[in-house]
Amino acid sequence: MFTRILTSALFAGAAAGLIAALLQLVFVQPVLLHAELYEGGDLVHFGPGGEANSATPALGGFDALRDGLSIIFTMLIYAGYALVLIPLMALAQERGATINARTGLLWGAAGFVTVHMAPAFGLPPEVPGVAAADLMARQLWWGATVLATGIGLWLAAFGRSWAAWGGAVVLLLAPHLVGAPSPEVFSGPVPTELGALFAARALGIGLAAWVLLGGFAGFFWARETQGRGAAQTA
Repeated sequence: MFTRILTSALFAGAAAGLIAALLQLVFVQPVLLHAELYEGGDLVHFGPGGEANSATPALGGFDALRDGLSIIFTMLIYAGYALVLIPLMALAQERGATINARTGLLWGAAGFVTVHMAPAFGLPPEVPGVAAADLMARQLWWGATVLATGIGLWLAAFGRSWAAWGGAVVLLLAPHLVGAPSPEVFSGPVPTELGALFAARALGIGLAAWVLLGGFAGFFWARETQGRGAAQTA
């Protein structure tokens, strides 16, 4: 089974990661590069004398080394996500769930909620140069939120009693009732419009990538399962 999980995860993660990386290069990276100009002091919000800066500065073109490595790392990251998602699919299949490309889309949406949307409710995606709380505190809250959300969604989907569903509600709400770490003061040179655009695009691409990952994972896992069944029948 490990070989089938690994094979399905590599194919699904590589496909979804490649698409995610290309979307990020087109839609997210320009916003990051723009924000870095403010972070480094090359641009100042409202400019000298209160004059506004251009919203579309020259940012440079494709960098083979930087952008190539970004594509490779994104593919590896989504392969890692698939190595978590597909074993959960296999476990659900043993409990009677149907796993295929169509149902995989729902798994991908759940993965997006777990890894992106729920943490972003307290810690939205940030551009360089914005005010932020202590890094360790944010990492601990993020990890706890992902774990609680993942378990909560599993209980909501596969729980068979009111106790399980009640536990799901508690787990989904708990991190946000506790609250994410926040900075003591708000500061930073980056325009709020850039921060909002970055958060919106990062979450939008995250949703697209996770839905694709779920669909690819369901497709490849169903194919591996059917191939094994055919081999045993023969």
